[in-house]
Amino acid sequence: MRAVIIGAGRGGTALLDVFHQIGTIEVVGIFDQNSSAPGLKRAQELNVPIYDRVADLLKSQGLHLVMDVTGDPSMESVLREQLPAGADLVSGQASRLLWTLVQHESTWQTELLHAEKLAGIGSFAAGIAHDMNNPLQLILGLAENLTDETDLDAVHLQAQDIIDAVKRTTAICRDLTSYSRRTSLRQDCLVGVNGKLDEALKIARYAVALQDIDIRKLYQPDVVVKGNPDELLHVFVNLITNAVQAMEHRGTLTLETSAMAGTIQVRVSDTGCGIPRELQSLIFEPFFTTKPPGKGTGLGLYNIKNVIHRMNGSIGVDSHIGRGSTFTLTFHDESGVGESATPS
Repeated sequence: MRAVIIGAGRGGTALLDVFHQIGTIEVVGIFDQNSSAPGLKRAQELNVPIYDRVADLLKSQGLHLVMDVTGDPSMESVLREQLPAGADLVSGQASRLLWTLVQHESTWQTELLHAEKLAGIGSFAAGIAHDMNNPLQLILGLAENLTDETDLDAVHLQAQDIIDAVKRTTAICRDLTSYSRRTSLRQDCLVGVNGKLDEALKIARYAVALQDIDIRKLYQPDVVVKGNPDELLHVFVNLITNAVQAMEHRGTLTLETSAMAGTIQVRVSDTGCGIPRELQSLIFEPFFTTKPPGKGTGLGLYNIKNVIHRMNGSIGVDSHIGRGSTFTLTFHDESGVGESATPS
C-alpha cells in the first residue's frame, strides 16, 4: 500500500514511525506548511520525500491512501477536490481516532519492552549474588580484623580496602538500577556503539556465565548511531545473552562494529547450536521461542526488531546448525555521524 501524509506535527511523526515498521505500507511523501515541523526531520531520517506543494504530493503514482492529520477542515476540502482516482482519504474524526490508536500502540510497545526487561532480571539473581557476596565477605573479614587491630597504619589500609569493596558493591547496584529503569518515550541522541557493547557485556554476565567464553572484539573506532541509549543497551544485552546460551556457556562470542559509505553495522556472533532454517523467519515474531517453558518470554527478538526499526535500521540473522549464528544490525547514516561525531 502506497500512502502520503499531510501534516508533520506529532500525529504525522507518529504515523511515520508506525508505518515504517509495517512492511506492507510505503510512505511515498509528506507535506507540511511549517518547514520546521518535527515530522519533516523524521522523514529525512527515514528517506521519505518531502513536498512543498500538496498538489505535487497527490500526483504520486499508484497512490492508495492520503492521511490528513492537520486537523484543518479547509485542508480536507482541498484534498477531496484533488484526491486521485482509487485513493482513499482519512481525515477529520477518523484521523483523530487513528492518532489515538497510534499513541496507544507506541505506549504499549514501550511497556512491553519494559516488562520483558524486568522479566529477564530474574535470571540475573545468581550472578548478582556471586558478585555481591565476594566484596561483602571481604568487608566482613576486614571489619573483624579491625576489632583487634591497634596499628593505626594497618587500620587505615584496611579501612581503604573496605571503602573499595563498598564502591564495587555500589557499582553493581548502579548498573542494574540503570538497566532496569523505564525507558523514556523519546530520548534519541548520539550513542557510542563500542562503549554500549562493553556496558552490555558487564550487564549480561549477571545472567550468563562468561568465564568459559572466549570474547573477541572487532571494533572500528568511534562508531556512533542515533537512538535511545537505554533501548540500545537492552538490545545488546539480549543478543549477547542469547548468544552465550546458544553455546551452552562454552565457545567464542564475537562483537564487531563497522561504519562505511553511510552504513553502520553491528554483528553479534556465536559458535553455538545454530537455528534451523525453517525457524529463522519466525524468531522475530512475538511470543515465539525455541527455549524450554519458563526459560524465555518469546518477546526478546520481537522487541529488538521494533527498537532497531525505530532507529531506521534492520536486523538479520545468518545461522547454520552446529556452527553458530550471526545477528547483524544495519543502520543507515545519511548524516555521516557514524564515524566522526562524539556521543553525548
